[in-house]
Amino acid sequence: MAVFGADHIYRMDLRQMLRFHLDRQADVSVAALPMPLTSAQGFGIIEVDRNDRIIGFEEKPPEPKAMPTRPDRALSSMGNYLFNTDVLLRALSDDAERSGTHDFGRDILPRLLHEERVMAYNFRDNEIPGLNYYEEPAYWRDVGTIPAYWQANMDLLGETPLNDLRNTAWPICGEAARGLPASLVNCYVDHALIGEGSRVIEADIRRSVIGRHVRIEPGAQIEDSVILDHTSIGAKARVRRVVIDRGNAVPAGSVLGHDETAVVPVCGVTASGLTVVPKGILPQDVSKQRLSST
Repeated sequence: MAVFGADHIYRMDLRQMLRFHLDRQADVSVAALPMPLTSAQGFGIIEVDRNDRIIGFEEKPPEPKAMPTRPDRALSSMGNYLFNTDVLLRALSDDAERSGTHDFGRDILPRLLHEERVMAYNFRDNEIPGLNYYEEPAYWRDVGTIPAYWQANMDLLGETPLNDLRNTAWPICGEAARGLPASLVNCYVDHALIGEGSRVIEADIRRSVIGRHVRIEPGAQIEDSVILDHTSIGAKARVRRVVIDRGNAVPAGSVLGHDETAVVPVCGVTASGLTVVPKGILPQDVSKQRLSST
């Protein structure tokens, strides 16, 4: 039985992990990836023996333990598990009877280390056809935070993206097309993805991902941003380093994500300086105003 995280971006041939699980006679297999020590604090850290059996697990430690063979790396859990069905059902039943957070990483997995054969599957061994030389090997991102989500979108852009959606040998398939092609009129567009049904008129778009059925009016400037579906950007609006959720309408002349002082407190700003506009915050009838962040 497979238990996989839903907020991750990666390509994986699950058959290869299943073959590892069966060959090693594992009760539980955990997909793992070496991560730089400097960025491993947000992950479950795995300790293995020479046969890839997991002998230690610590969830999001402040000081991750380095791999014996890679002092600059920690072996991190990807949050993807294969279980023998009876083992998973028994583990869930036992956990339900205990107090605690009922979390896989904090509660269930550490107990199983002492009771079952728990193995670490190195995601770098997973071979995917059609990858280009410029793509990051074993690309995987946990997009559970706004900055990580934004960066994963930026990783799709350019001539040599770290994660190239144009891989026809192993495509990442989205929802089937249900609209007209995107329409661009007298625009400057560089390093961008634009979804179906969107209409862009005399706008300047750089290093951005534009969703489906988005309307961008003349004179708008958008850079380093992610604009989700069914959003409209008014004429001469300026948007930089912004994530706008679906169904918003940015008024004409607005400024989001630049250095001006914010006067409308509806837009959150992350520690990385990204401006976040939640779903439906900017309705169509909002009057012209400056929306910005520092």
